[in-house]
Amino acid sequence: MKLKRQQRGLTFVGLIIVGTLLALAGIVAAQVFPTYLEYLAVQKAVQKAAAGGTVAEVRSIFDKAATIDDIRTISGKDLTVGKQGDRVVVSFDYSREIHLAGPGWLVMKYKGSSQ
Repeated sequence: MKLKRQQRGLTFVGLIIVGTLLALAGIVAAQVFPTYLEYLAVQKAVQKAAAGGTVAEVRSIFDKAATIDDIRTISGKDLTVGKQGDRVVVSFDYSREIHLAGPGWLVMKYKGSSQ
């Protein structure tokens, strides 16, 4: 008496579905990754700008760094500049919207400070 072995693995339709989901995830990741890189550039520019003594100087330093790093989402006028003790604290808060499909949007909210 022969025993039948059951096959294991994905069917062709299952393979197409998994491939489609991976492709969609890749497309979304390809759109999110540049916004994260820009966030890191903004964080670096804010750290540099915190060396300024006045609000105008902080914003000017940030704008110069933003020009070098090609930061377009936020500018010096969007920064919040304050003092904590004798240190200048620069903070930011912004969001980026990524259109997915139809009425669907992915909203990325970024927030940080020079502390």
